[in-house]
Amino acid sequence: MFRAETSEETVPAPLGGEAGEAEHGAVGAEPVQSPADPAGEGADGADAAGRGPERVETAGLEHIPGPGAAEGVPKKQPAPRRRATSAPEPAAELDDVELRGALEAILLVVDEPVSEFTLAQVLGEPAGRIGPMLDDIAAGYTAAGHGFELRRAAGGWRLYTRAEYATYVERFVLDGQSVRLTQAALETLAVVAYKQPVTRSRISAIRGVNCDGVIRTLVSRGLVEECGTEPDSGAFLYRTTTMFLEKLGLNSVDELPPLAPFLPDDVEEFADATR
Repeated sequence: MFRAETSEETVPAPLGGEAGEAEHGAVGAEPVQSPADPAGEGADGADAAGRGPERVETAGLEHIPGPGAAEGVPKKQPAPRRRATSAPEPAAELDDVELRGALEAILLVVDEPVSEFTLAQVLGEPAGRIGPMLDDIAAGYTAAGHGFELRRAAGGWRLYTRAEYATYVERFVLDGQSVRLTQAALETLAVVAYKQPVTRSRISAIRGVNCDGVIRTLVSRGLVEECGTEPDSGAFLYRTTTMFLEKLGLNSVDELPPLAPFLPDDVEEFADATR
């Protein structure tokens, strides 16, 4: 009679309690660090988990921080180079024919006398060329006998019709209607022109009548303007304007004709009598 032999199966005890903890600690225990390897690294520089030295990534730059270096600071990039800008080339000077044509074109559209300095700035030419060219243009108009002329007036240059054709121009422009200054306005304007700067009281004393209304008319026409006050009395001072010079075709008041030929012979006796 045979007896069946069965092998005994060893069932491992559950890893619990003190026994389990002891056995688990024995199996998964980390290696003991030796004094020669305090960081737990092997001969090849790897740590216990098989990882190499930790790498730091900052702003797309990967580097290994060394002793004394700031971690996470990107390297300084070189500043971009600036391109050298070349100086603009000076504009070419106009020849005499083109300069003459440009000046004539501008003078045809101006509504007041324009100075040589302004013309030089507009055309980009030296002022030394403008004056002689304007003189040449004016001489050419006179020699050709044109019905207009170019002359200086009020510190600038402007085209004017010639005096011998004034009758035809007035007939075309006014067409029978004219607005003229009164005799009182003309006398007052003459006093201001020759005595400027002058006060109203002085004008009235010269003319012998009150001139307040006439002064207001001349100011509204743009022929007379205020130019400060008299230091002693504080009264307003009046002088002629640029329009006055333009209307008379004068460059300055120094071109006014002298008064001596128009004064009466007994003017000195009259002056002594009124003192």
